[in-house]
Amino acid sequence: MDTLTLSDPHPGETRHALVARTLRSAVTRGLLPEGTRLPGHRRLAQRLGVSRNTLVDALTQLHAEGYVRPRGRSGTVISVPVISVPGHAPTTTPGSGVTAPAQNGRPLPLSAWAIRALQGQVEEVGGDRFAVDFRVGQPVPDLYPEAAWTQALARRAAQVTHAHAHDPLGPLETRRALAAYLNAQRGARVTPDMVMLTGGTQSALDALARVFLEPGRLAVVEDPTYAGARAALAATGADVTGVPVDDRGLQTGALPPGATLAYVTPGCQYPTAVSLGADRRQALIAWAAAANAFILEDDYAADLHLTSRPPPVLQGLAPDRVILLGSFSKSLAPVTRSGFLVAPPGVLRVLTGTRPLTDRLPGRLDALALADVLASGAYARHLRRARTAVQRRQEVLLGALRTHLPGWPVLPVASGLHLYLPLPPPWKEADVLARAARQGVALSPVAPLSQGGHPPAVLLGFAALSTTELTDGAARLGRALRQGADGRP
Repeated sequence: MDTLTLSDPHPGETRHALVARTLRSAVTRGLLPEGTRLPGHRRLAQRLGVSRNTLVDALTQLHAEGYVRPRGRSGTVISVPVISVPGHAPTTTPGSGVTAPAQNGRPLPLSAWAIRALQGQVEEVGGDRFAVDFRVGQPVPDLYPEAAWTQALARRAAQVTHAHAHDPLGPLETRRALAAYLNAQRGARVTPDMVMLTGGTQSALDALARVFLEPGRLAVVEDPTYAGARAALAATGADVTGVPVDDRGLQTGALPPGATLAYVTPGCQYPTAVSLGADRRQALIAWAAAANAFILEDDYAADLHLTSRPPPVLQGLAPDRVILLGSFSKSLAPVTRSGFLVAPPGVLRVLTGTRPLTDRLPGRLDALALADVLASGAYARHLRRARTAVQRRQEVLLGALRTHLPGWPVLPVASGLHLYLPLPPPWKEADVLARAARQGVALSPVAPLSQGGHPPAVLLGFAALSTTELTDGAARLGRALRQGADGRP
């Protein structure tokens, strides 16, 4: 502890995020082993040269990530996050400070990339059995266009059997259908030679991170953000800085100079579900041009915009600076693994050259079926039905929450499949999750998605639940969070 000093700050990094990163790095490098008792808050804050409140905010974040455990009057102790891989018993990798898999009682000789990638995983909180499961990411099979998809697969099956042509970007027919759809429905500026088919957004992020990032480089993400994006970027060894999000999206005034990539969700910010305003879109593009950086635009949930036509993609404003990422896993079916990226030709040349080392094209049958579903209008018809059903379920949940949690800041969302519920003071995420679980309700926390201590909130996925389950879940949550006479939880 005597040698512990504050790390050099990243551009735009908040003070408590810097403290959290300093302590997290000390744990992962083995400088603060499992069970180490930290000095008192005031003493440790003085040693690091920060205020006590700043230190407390940093420790709260590290507790959510699993790096520390409060022990009441005994203080705070280091808790190394456990990394588990099926079929292997966990152990500690010597010198890494990280609990990693072992085989036959000996630690696996993991690379630095593997350790960073495993550290970036976010595990769900709670068990597997709940009366009502509001956790995000649940499949919604009753909203999938099963008949149209099955028919498209059947039509294309014989063609795939006899096909010999190979295109590293994916079938031209599918890329044409995607380009036409994105130009007409999403305001993009795309030609088929700018499209690459992928196995989904995560595989695209991994490929782009490997191509553009390495130790010593800087990437930017929204804060809070999709955990898989931050993990993919950080696994390369690059520094990843979170830029705060408010009710108008990414705070572009806080963007740091010198970054190589910026991952954003401007159409429907994950997890807050707000859209990025026109002025901030222009500011983000200007920043990227000045920094010679690429913007990775995840068009998350845009197809499921519920109240009006979704805002156009950022890519349409700056096709030379924006790499558009998309997937049909939410609106079509996760089993298809049908995703795409749209990039300038120079970027695509690099990706097609490096792809054979790390990835293979998605299945040709799925790709050709997707072309049919898009070109025939079946996908557009499906979306109209799905939007109506999703909006109805959201309305049911909103009404039930307003009945059982009167006065709580419950607001509708314009896109997506979950509600973002800020927690009014003095509620904390861990308390709400625990109380809800005791009533048989599972929620998703926001803290693991944030680097900088985002205000406490929880997520309620609603699209996979029936109206009866939504009403029951809201009633159970109301009982769990009913306040005492003094107004405190």
